[in-house]
Amino acid sequence: MNELPKILEARLVAPRYKIEQLDLEFANGERRTYERIHGSGREVVVIVPMLDAQTVLLAREYAAGLHRYELGLPSGRIDPGETLLEGANRELKEEIGFGARDLRVIKTLSMAPTFMSHTSHLVLARSLYEERLKGDEPEEIGVEPFPIEDLEQLLDIDIFSSSRSIAALFLAREWLRREAGQ
Repeated sequence: MNELPKILEARLVAPRYKIEQLDLEFANGERRTYERIHGSGREVVVIVPMLDAQTVLLAREYAAGLHRYELGLPSGRIDPGETLLEGANRELKEEIGFGARDLRVIKTLSMAPTFMSHTSHLVLARSLYEERLKGDEPEEIGVEPFPIEDLEQLLDIDIFSSSRSIAALFLAREWLRREAGQ
């Protein structure tokens, strides 16, 4: 295993965006400057809500980065004082109008580990029940059921492009298959 580079100096170069510049020295003596973006400091969850053993619920909401409506998974930040699972259940209720009796973290994903410290905890939500909480969204988020075994078909849908949702759904499907002994 490689020895981690020594951080010679770290400086915040864009405080608003939490961009930090690192002067590094590697074990072989090479020196380089890297930049990284720090997250908000709050944990983030991406939830795979299973309506039943075969059906995942996707959210259709406005994505400002692409200026269009996008299909993906409910997600959000954990509020202070909440556990990951409490926050995931709250986000589910706020975004798609369902809570879950069975929640479990199945994987932690990094967005772009070469330059971001941000991670997202993938939470599988089962035994859903209807309950809506008021969230911070400006409009109600659409909910679309989709067969989890047909994920490859989702890849052909232009408005399904979030790499985080794609990875989460494939990981959840494989986790469910292993659990079922397939």
